[in-house]
Amino acid sequence: MQDLQTMSSLRRACAEIKPDMVLAYTVKPVIWGGIAAHGVDGLKFFAMIEGLGYSFQANSWKKKVLNRIVEFLYKISLSRAEKVIFLNRDNEKEFLNRNIIHYSKGVVIDGIGVNLEKFYPSRFFSYDPVFLSIGRLLGEKGFREFALAAKLVKQKYPQAKFQILGGEDPSSDSISIKEIKTWENQAWVEYLGETTDVRPFLEACSVYVLASYHEGMPRTVMEAMAMGRPVITTDAVGCRDTVQKGRNGFIVPVKDALSLAERMIWFIEHRNQVEKMGQESRRIAEERFDVRIINQQIMEIMGLESRALP
Repeated sequence: MQDLQTMSSLRRACAEIKPDMVLAYTVKPVIWGGIAAHGVDGLKFFAMIEGLGYSFQANSWKKKVLNRIVEFLYKISLSRAEKVIFLNRDNEKEFLNRNIIHYSKGVVIDGIGVNLEKFYPSRFFSYDPVFLSIGRLLGEKGFREFALAAKLVKQKYPQAKFQILGGEDPSSDSISIKEIKTWENQAWVEYLGETTDVRPFLEACSVYVLASYHEGMPRTVMEAMAMGRPVITTDAVGCRDTVQKGRNGFIVPVKDALSLAERMIWFIEHRNQVEKMGQESRRIAEERFDVRIINQQIMEIMGLESRALP
């Protein structure tokens, strides 16, 4: 009922404002915004798919039902879209295979970009290795694998630090603060709470870790790279598109805490490579993730006048 109210309010807004074009992103704005835009003559609708999310991970009958509903709604919403922007080719392929969009509508860009002036390289403060993972407290973000890997690494290198930053989430896949505190009480990880500015925490870490099961193009990885941090992430949709193996970090199998621990230990035993690989992360961020370049690409996709970068 709340979703239907959202759609109605968007439909009223479109009727009153009469916009020339709309760019919607994330699941609900794309679905309900796209359906609402159907009733406005001359409106050009563009959608950005930042990731397939919880509903497309059909490993239970409830998720399968939700999957079918979301797929059906996407088809309606995107039927009149001018272009559908994806952050990785795997998500585009998924939409094409499900016949949600026509192949002529899809276009892929390198994420939503990072402000490279705001996220800039910083020196490494701690000699003891600090591994940081950021995200909403969800199982699909790989925090349980991160905690188990921390336990394994600490058996050999007890001085290593493992930090989790992020707030609770109402999803059925959520990890409770109680569970996080259990890991903390066993000295596996340190919980840092949540924040509106991740930069001080990225600055204080040695290696950024995202053990996620799926992403669009993970913002936290791009921000960590912009700040000159090497990355360990998974061979999952979206995640594997950020790291160049052996150049700025490593890719490990999804849901594999042992492989994750092995790569963490590699960084501990090759500390001279941490800063070097972090520098490579920054170079890749400058080449691919500069928000000014990404914004210009989006403007061009929408048929707006392209302006020279400052």
